[in-house]
Amino acid sequence: MKRWQVIALCAAVVAVAAYFYFYRGGFGFGGSHSGAPGQSESAGAQPAKIQWQVISRPEDGFRLEMPADPKDLQVPAYNEMGGTEPVKMLFSSPDGDTTFAVTWQDNPPVARVNNRVPDRTLDQARDGMLARTQTTLVSESKLTTLPYPGRDITAKNSEGGFLDARMLYVNDRLYTLMALFPTQSARHEQDVIRFFNSFAPQRVSPTLPEATPKGT
Repeated sequence: MKRWQVIALCAAVVAVAAYFYFYRGGFGFGGSHSGAPGQSESAGAQPAKIQWQVISRPEDGFRLEMPADPKDLQVPAYNEMGGTEPVKMLFSSPDGDTTFAVTWQDNPPVARVNNRVPDRTLDQARDGMLARTQTTLVSESKLTTLPYPGRDITAKNSEGGFLDARMLYVNDRLYTLMALFPTQSARHEQDVIRFFNSFAPQRVSPTLPEATPKGT
């Protein structure tokens, strides 16, 4: 499969990340959101003071904590047939520069074209996210303590923006949790950890693909 095809397929699960990058004027992912020189740097010098709230979405199969006043959005993403399928997301920007988001899609194209093999699905989802957001991988780790496959990824872009992402493949549904910061100094690791660890999928099927064992 050619690289451009892989990127198009992966767009289904990372559409929200691409949205943040290409419209970073509204979300502050590396660069000034107001157009005033230097405002992003000064605004991003301190981490956002976040008021957390519990979000329960039983109809979408999850529960988590997010900053106050999250908003729903649905975006189209390409599939392997050249058509589009909806990707749902929930996002919140506590200070206008920092953004927390979660996306989810049932039976996503990136899983279908990889025969639902967890590692291959997550590998392509990661590569697509990096390509579409024009970010460079900083670190990656497999989540081997969860009852479902997952990855933690950190990346950065050329403008100084930082992206933390957690990808989870649960019940043939791909979730992507993201925390985006305009600068490294604006990143608060404890907020990222709290956001990621608060996520709890509901009705986890005993037949879902198992996480890759340690040492493999």
